[in-house]
Amino acid sequence: MHEAQSGAVRNKPGTVLFASLIGTTIEFYDFYIYATAAVLVFPKLFFPAGDPAAATLQSLVTFAIAFLARPVGSAVFGHFGDRIGRKATLVAALLTMGLSTVFIGMLPTYAAIGVWAPLLLALCRFGQGLGLGGEWGGAVLLATENAPPGKRAWYGMFPQLGAPIGFFLSGGIFLLLSEVLTDAQFFSYGWRIPFLASALLVVVGLYIRLKIHETPDFQKVLDKGERVKVPVVTVLRDHTRVLVLGTLMAMATFVLFYLMTVFTLNWGVSALGFSRQHFLVLQLFAVLFFGLTIPVAALLADRFGRRITLIVISAAIAVFGLVLAPLFGSGSTTQVTLFLCLGLALMGMTYGPLGTILAELFPPEVRYTGASLTFNLAGILGASMAPYIAIKLASEYGLQYVGYYLSAAALVSLVALVLVRAK
Repeated sequence: MHEAQSGAVRNKPGTVLFASLIGTTIEFYDFYIYATAAVLVFPKLFFPAGDPAAATLQSLVTFAIAFLARPVGSAVFGHFGDRIGRKATLVAALLTMGLSTVFIGMLPTYAAIGVWAPLLLALCRFGQGLGLGGEWGGAVLLATENAPPGKRAWYGMFPQLGAPIGFFLSGGIFLLLSEVLTDAQFFSYGWRIPFLASALLVVVGLYIRLKIHETPDFQKVLDKGERVKVPVVTVLRDHTRVLVLGTLMAMATFVLFYLMTVFTLNWGVSALGFSRQHFLVLQLFAVLFFGLTIPVAALLADRFGRRITLIVISAAIAVFGLVLAPLFGSGSTTQVTLFLCLGLALMGMTYGPLGTILAELFPPEVRYTGASLTFNLAGILGASMAPYIAIKLASEYGLQYVGYYLSAAALVSLVALVLVRAK
């Protein structure tokens, strides 16, 4: 008997779900502390002094690097995930992401080493993207390929919960540091703490990941001798239509999230007059709605179908884009809070079933590569430049054009969902 086969039998639902959740929580925590620091810290410490707006835009370019690295991670880790197995690949992806994050916390600043500082920052950011490119797909497959009949979306939403939990942890630690440290202390050493603390989370994640076993679906691929030689080539050659439509399906999810987090934080602090602490509190409160609507969406997706659920939510996001400027641009704490809560609630509704539907688009022998590549190509289209584009649009044309940008992305995703063949 194969070890993977006996392992698949021994997998307990609680262990599987926690292993998929803890990994994505760590990965998204790492990713989001960078996003927060890209707005609050890096423009001042890692780029030449001068125009603050230019430094912020340069910092957001390094933020975008990870999204370019994620498809590379999808291809590399997806190859081994579809050839060797889900478990070993997940461990390697977690280490890649975690070590890159810890190294960021140890980097010297521009004042110490000049131009090498942003270059090393960009290199570590590439490592973050590489790791996340392999992590997400494996975590979703770990959950969905162990799911009982009729509960695939429910199981598939557990790794998705890592996003709001990771964001809450990252926002919470920055808020705590803002409260207990002076600005001088924060910019001197305090900003490093969230990055270095990632090491503790990685140890916990590795411990849990090493206790799991191979998924039943991958064991069947092994038993039938159906592994393909180069999964990424098979995906690009034989599943091109699905890859393109899946990427467009997920695009609005990325645009929405990074507008609601990175862009709103930047604009709220710089243009609307909120303090860093005040706006982080509003975001953390709104993230609760993100987390609460993920399981709601999963239940709806199991009952009515993943595709129909996402079509309805994409239409709702398109409408939401039209109220972005009046609510967010008001500068009123009440209206800004309502805006954040609505936007992140919609985010949870679209994000909950997303992992499951992307995994179901591909057969088991290329599923790790296909789902990961689709998700991360959508990240390039929808998220890599979203904060940069939104800031340019808001600065040059007004906030209403940021809303039009979001609505357009939602309509693109809606059309792709209408065209795709999915449950």
